[in-house]
Amino acid sequence: MATITLEGCSGKSYEFIIHAKGTNFNSVGGVYYITKIKNNKHTRIYLGITNDLSTRFDNHHKEDCFEENGATHIAIHKSSSESEREKIEKDILCKYNFPCNEQNN
Repeated sequence: MATITLEGCSGKSYEFIIHAKGTNFNSVGGVYYITKIKNNKHTRIYLGITNDLSTRFDNHHKEDCFEENGATHIAIHKSSSESEREKIEKDILCKYNFPCNEQNN
């Protein structure tokens, strides 16, 4: 199973399991990372959190932005704790730019 690791401003590393866009997920909480993979390189597109991965991508409010940026994969870091997911999201967004997370998208 392919993985990618993102580091937060805190210096902590978070491992994400990579799935093709369109994968059906179980009903679990997690942090998700939308990416475009080309020539084994990841282009960051969006980072978000959800308490239910099985329904989060149905009519996602940023889907147009994902398509405009050529999203090909969704990477998942499972977490059942809402406060932990929020902490991880904030930590990673502090360090990296994700175009679909910007205010005007």
